Amino acid sequence: MNQKAHWEQVYTTRPADQVGWFKTHLQTSLNWIKNLELPKDSPIIDIGGGASTLVDDLVDAGYQALTILDISEKALSLAKLRLGDKADQANWISGDITTIDLPEHHFDVWHDRAVFHFLTEPDHQLQYQKNLMHALKPGGHLIIGTFSPEAPPKCSGLPVQRYEPEQLVNFLSNDFELKKHHKELHVTPGGVEQMYLYCHFARNV
Repeated sequence: MNQKAHWEQVYTTRPADQVGWFKTHLQTSLNWIKNLELPKDSPIIDIGGGASTLVDDLVDAGYQALTILDISEKALSLAKLRLGDKADQANWISGDITTIDLPEHHFDVWHDRAVFHFLTEPDHQLQYQKNLMHALKPGGHLIIGTFSPEAPPKCSGLPVQRYEPEQLVNFLSNDFELKKHHKELHVTPGGVEQMYLYCHFARNV
């Protein structure tokens, strides 16, 4: 089963609020985005936003240029259904972050919670990095959440790559500066403990 088929099956067979990474509010992500104090029309992309509630909170906070990207069309449809009329306030894209064509130097914020750690093949990681560098503005912000070494080696039946801050710093090389990081315990709806690493990087001009 390919990646798209896997995630379509996940969102077709399980309620969106029962998938392992679900949280009622992604408070860390929301706070970090707000703390950037960017104009509300600054373009923000949520990688793997799927059925996440972050878009709800960003819309409610007044952000006006949101793009939600997910490999699963079903996940996006669930989010749009939940938002109702507010769904028109975001741009929804179904696609694979390793292959999708995004606009050049368009986004002020690239947010990713729980996508990058599913990319365990070096070529997929490099394609992700290539798209990040292509789409994020110089001086823009990367807010990323991945599994830390304390987390399980698999999620949703797939292997994951677990990270310490230094590994992400090395991966992003001199193109980004690490501004802050912290670890946060996430407990899945099924009661499994997963330790996340959150990092905020600023892209060098």
